[in-house]
Amino acid sequence: MTGPTPDEAVDLAESRPGPRSRRRSPRGGLRRPGLVGWLFILPALAFYVVFVLRPIALTFQYSLYTWDGIGPSTWAGFANYVKVFTDPDLFASILNAIKLIVFFSAIPVLLGLAIAATIRQIATSRLALVARTVIFLPQVIPLVAAGIAWTWLLSSTGVINQLLTLVGLGDITRAWLGDFSTALPAVGLIGAWVLLGLCTLLLLAGMSKIDPALYEAARLDGAGPLREFRSITLPSLRQELAVCVTVTVIAALASFDIIYISTQGGPGNSTMVPGLEIYYLAFSERQIGVASALAMVLMVIVIAVALPIQRLTRDR
Repeated sequence: MTGPTPDEAVDLAESRPGPRSRRRSPRGGLRRPGLVGWLFILPALAFYVVFVLRPIALTFQYSLYTWDGIGPSTWAGFANYVKVFTDPDLFASILNAIKLIVFFSAIPVLLGLAIAATIRQIATSRLALVARTVIFLPQVIPLVAAGIAWTWLLSSTGVINQLLTLVGLGDITRAWLGDFSTALPAVGLIGAWVLLGLCTLLLLAGMSKIDPALYEAARLDGAGPLREFRSITLPSLRQELAVCVTVTVIAALASFDIIYISTQGGPGNSTMVPGLEIYYLAFSERQIGVASALAMVLMVIVIAVALPIQRLTRDR
């Protein structure tokens, strides 16, 4: 069997790329996989720049002016930001949003963990399917409808007060959304009810991917249910917990629809939150600059809260 001719050997050697050689396209140009990737994400990137980054830049620009949205604007510098932190009503709205984190985030996540662990124990029964459906139901109900329904339930003649009267607790009945001391917790419970289903299903999905052999090994070592939950379940749900906490904290800080439907920020300003305050400032009081400054402060608070959560819950 004869070997290749000298010309064929040269062609064969040139066709085999060396360790540092690059493949060339049929027309002789270098292939650039990175460029092709950028072309694929270019439509989404353009959409993000136009509809996210550009509005943020314009909001920051408006926050530096005193403007009513129609007439000429006047340079204000950072005076609008100073007003956000010195005006008692504006600063109180930020504090109310921070208080809502307890109801929007802590209650759904902790209660969702307990419910998900319980459903996991009865995963093969029909009761588990019914429980998942009932708990997730608030996610498919429009928030406007949910707000109206809860307004009826929590009114002075609503079902909640009727049940309290029926069990002999009529002395504590009140208009829960109309009382200064109970309006914010009542709104917080509505938000917790809405977000509970999302947290439960996310955590339940995370539990379903945990290897059952880990629990069997723990039982062989004498671990009880509490030790299994602390040593196996919680570490395995790090990413799911990060998603739940991030979503619920953002929902608390950026809350608008439920509060607008149920209390509109009242009574007084006891349930006023930044989202609702921005709406009133911009479209009722025509203070575009102050509204924009409050929006930028809210965005910074959301980022400052969300980024540490992502870092703390990152897999090591």
